[in-house]
Amino acid sequence: MTESEKKIRAKIPGEDTGIEVRRSLCAICSPSHHCGVDCYVKDGKIIRVEGTPEHPYNHGKLCTKGSSLRNYVYREDRIKTPLRRVGQRGEGKFEPISWDEAYQIIAENLNRVKEQYSAHSVAFFSGYCKWYRPILHRMAHVFGSVNFGTDDSTCVTAKILGDKVTAGCGAGPDMAHARTFLGWNYDGYYSAHLSVAGVQKLKERGGKVIIIDIRDTPASKNLADLFLKINPGTDGALALGMAKLIIENGWADMDYVEKYTYGFDRYKALADQYPLDKVAEITGLDAEKILEAARLYATNGPACTNYSASALVHHINGFNAHRAILCLSALTGNFDRAGGNVPNPPTYLHKPAGFKVREHEFRSDRYPGGQERIGAERFPLWNQLYDEFQAVDLLRQLEEGEPYPVKAIFGMGMNAKMLPETDKLLAAMAEKLDFFVNTDLFMTLTCKYADIVLPACTSVERGELKAYQGGYLTYTRPVIPPLYESRSDVDILCDLARVMDLDDGLLKQGYEACMDWIIDGCGLTVADLKASDLPVKVPVAKWPAEAGKVLSGGFKTPTGKFEFYSETIAAIDPRYGLDPLPVYTDSLADQNDPETREKYPFYLCTGARLAHALHSRIHETPWLRSLRPDPTVEVHTADAARLGLKDGDRAALSSPYGEIRMVVKVTSKVKEGVLMTLHGYTEANVNELIGRNHVDPYSGFPGFKGMRCNISKIQEA
Repeated sequence: MTESEKKIRAKIPGEDTGIEVRRSLCAICSPSHHCGVDCYVKDGKIIRVEGTPEHPYNHGKLCTKGSSLRNYVYREDRIKTPLRRVGQRGEGKFEPISWDEAYQIIAENLNRVKEQYSAHSVAFFSGYCKWYRPILHRMAHVFGSVNFGTDDSTCVTAKILGDKVTAGCGAGPDMAHARTFLGWNYDGYYSAHLSVAGVQKLKERGGKVIIIDIRDTPASKNLADLFLKINPGTDGALALGMAKLIIENGWADMDYVEKYTYGFDRYKALADQYPLDKVAEITGLDAEKILEAARLYATNGPACTNYSASALVHHINGFNAHRAILCLSALTGNFDRAGGNVPNPPTYLHKPAGFKVREHEFRSDRYPGGQERIGAERFPLWNQLYDEFQAVDLLRQLEEGEPYPVKAIFGMGMNAKMLPETDKLLAAMAEKLDFFVNTDLFMTLTCKYADIVLPACTSVERGELKAYQGGYLTYTRPVIPPLYESRSDVDILCDLARVMDLDDGLLKQGYEACMDWIIDGCGLTVADLKASDLPVKVPVAKWPAEAGKVLSGGFKTPTGKFEFYSETIAAIDPRYGLDPLPVYTDSLADQNDPETREKYPFYLCTGARLAHALHSRIHETPWLRSLRPDPTVEVHTADAARLGLKDGDRAALSSPYGEIRMVVKVTSKVKEGVLMTLHGYTEANVNELIGRNHVDPYSGFPGFKGMRCNISKIQEA
């Protein structure tokens, strides 16, 4: 073997090996983390992927998912050409067609529905990835439809709305100046892995860490000074109980409360209903641990809190549970204070970067009005505060056709598995829709129901704009050309804008022109960004976020203060029964009749994060699937012994709504009586066990993390 052959085998870049390092980003965890990657390219193919050491966000580190990027890009089930359905919806029979033919079919069918019904009868929907959403959002409105929706209908938005009605904004933990970290639903080893270093540094300087979770995790084992293993769905009761302890022990910052908050007396009266013994019984926690957690958080300040993006609000009481936890930060004077939780508004696509862009104006200044969005009547708080339709109500509106029919869906990465009773939703789409188009990388379950399927490319086959914390912007360049006949999502949208002759000059000019319009005023252009293969510091950016701005300028709430009692909620029609206070209700309140409790005695949680999984997005990526090939249910040791279950057994999980089959994993990490599953497997879609009406009335979010169920061993023939 020659020296050159040895270097090629070792994948060493250089002129003699023909291997070149090209930089991009990993968009698997869209939209938040987008770590920088170095792609080793030889003969037009990626042969190796590493983290970019000089990248200001991930500093060369990659999680399991990012490390599998090459395996993801070259999956054998990539959609290679535009496809037209030739079989029945759901059958998965298609024939290849040209891009021009696909565009023409889409344009004709969308315009036909618009003419026959109205533009609002066409729903535009975005799933993964999320980078193109401002373009699709604007396109929906220019087309004339109010109905733009995304998977935000079940992801993070409930937390965002809870922040809005309580504090007027969100706020992130100021780890660098904190003495105590309250990690509520926190496990950075499995999710947001870059955050672990900040917690470790806090401990190194003598800080304290409280972890609250429903199961043992690496964070509870490696980071926690105090671990509270709480009963699932009872977080709101714990937060109110902690508030009572903080108030009655004189640990509250009453100067802060009197100056900056609204509704304290009513909030105190609510907290008084949660004495320590009652909270211990509800949460399954030791009373002394609850008292110690309240004392440590309130007296060892400044203290910051991790607010769960999704896990907590995936209960039917999750919206108010988040609000109750958020209220603790104001009660102790830790909201908008150094070392507490400091507001840091998003710059672009939910990512805070310390400067403003015109994303909202770009998305929404063409809003057509003239009709209510899907879900508006059912979820008025969502509709008032968020400029998307609530997709949880899509199934009902498809079936009933009220207040108007939905006859076409233009989807990009649409995944019906994100919603309860998935099979019923797909059946309604098959029966009620005149036309359905979906864009994706892979032939998903949802794509099989489409009339036209379009092939998208991955992040390393396109260029895109991305903002990063620290005050950075980047515009990536393709590492390799788009594989097969796949195209960038934004190229597809801008092509369609031209084919349909939509009344929008920006969309017709293309993605880069749109991005230049959005970032105008930040001191950089797309051309400037494209000149660098690393993120560029934005001249007007201010980072880190400065504490105290909200306190001095006022909260963006009706009262101008932090609202323990939300006047926004109080203004909602009383017939919806929404309480302005962060009240606690049982997360199984709709399933507590004696018959249901007896038939379905277990508490089902549809999974925390795993380091190698992201919903259903990458279960078919071979490297990652090999880490947990079978859909798995975790069963407590005592429950398994009582039911005669052991590792590797096949078991049926059932609820009032359906049944799936999974492989048993016996563990002591979960609590007795709780079943923990991983969602996303097509062959065992746990959302079939979740009822369409098992939802939080404030946000519309399904109760994915709290459902009654049963488990039984399958007797194999």
